[in-house]
Amino acid sequence: MEKTVPMRRCVGCGASYPKKELLRVVRTPEGDVVLDATGKRNGRGAYVCRSSECFRTARKKRRFATNLGAEIPEELLDGLEREIAAFEKEASPSR
Repeated sequence: MEKTVPMRRCVGCGASYPKKELLRVVRTPEGDVVLDATGKRNGRGAYVCRSSECFRTARKKRRFATNLGAEIPEELLDGLEREIAAFEKEASPSR
């Protein structure tokens, strides 16, 4: 029997991708909002492409607040954007 690949939708662009290709932003049971690199932390999650452009779209349209059911401080969103930019830089081939 063939194993199915879990798909998730990016809150920025709305496209569906395999879960492992996306970054997960999670609201923990304690109410903290963090980037979940492992994809296994407890809490409510929202997925975004490993692209600063998708993150900015989701931020502008307040999709993280809607999907996570919590108001997210701007400083925290700034920090998440820096982390995603680091992931993006890490993933791009170096010349």
